[in-house]
Amino acid sequence: MKKPWLAALLNFFFMGPGYIYNGKRTLLGIGWTLAALMLTAVEQGPVFAGGTNLQTASPTAFGLMFVAVFLANTCFAIDGYREAKAINGGGK
Repeated sequence: MKKPWLAALLNFFFMGPGYIYNGKRTLLGIGWTLAALMLTAVEQGPVFAGGTNLQTASPTAFGLMFVAVFLANTCFAIDGYREAKAINGGGK
């Protein structure tokens, strides 16, 4: 039996692992996980002139990225939860 709350938690904190846990749409889960890693690198990695990062160089851009990721992760969490329930025979 899959634990829907675990699939939701995995997908909320990091896009994709909930799909891998469920064993359905695994390739999609791997793709989303790689995309999340790249997005994190873009968000946290670059150092601009003067030693600033995206958060200090452009607070608006950083805020928009944060909101977009939070919204996407919430949607992934709901989908992972529903998928685990469906796997367990609970329907969608």
